[in-house]
Amino acid sequence: MAGAFPEIYLVRHGETEWSASGKHTGRIDIPLTPAGEQSARQLAGRLRGLSFAAVWSSPSQRAFNTCVLAGFGEGALRKDDLAEWDYGAYEGLTTREILVQRPGWRLFRDGCPDGEQASDAGVRADRIVSQLRAVKGNVLVFSSAHFLRVLAARWLGLPPAQGACFVLDTASTSVLGHEHDLTEPVVRRWNQR
Repeated sequence: MAGAFPEIYLVRHGETEWSASGKHTGRIDIPLTPAGEQSARQLAGRLRGLSFAAVWSSPSQRAFNTCVLAGFGEGALRKDDLAEWDYGAYEGLTTREILVQRPGWRLFRDGCPDGEQASDAGVRADRIVSQLRAVKGNVLVFSSAHFLRVLAARWLGLPPAQGACFVLDTASTSVLGHEHDLTEPVVRRWNQR
């Protein structure tokens, strides 16, 4: 029944220097690399022919520039709630570096000192889900990996920490929707490149 109900297209931003090196990039505003800009332009072809009642972006330049380069910048609305997870003291560190300091650490289970826990990102995701469900039509959303993973979990009614079960590559697209009716949220497609 795809097409019978509104669909939510999720786009992770293109590559940045930190995403390429595995550094946690939350609130520091890192630009796209040339490869990230190229993959953002290629999104235009993958999204061609689709119509959207709304286009929303994280306020970060990496997400908004991905939106612009994909051809959807005009009329796009930046929403603070779409910002990436706040990594606090772990901003700019790789998981490997964090594990040296804190063996066994897992982002979705343990969160970040001076930053967010999964439940904090979940509160923001719940506000976005509520707004998405109020739109009459398809919505295109540009943001970052960990937040989009929490958003997908909350769309499905799962706890925010279950976002750990979803992986997103840079410049990937995913689609949230419904199965039989609007009370049955589903993931229609995930992490397409």
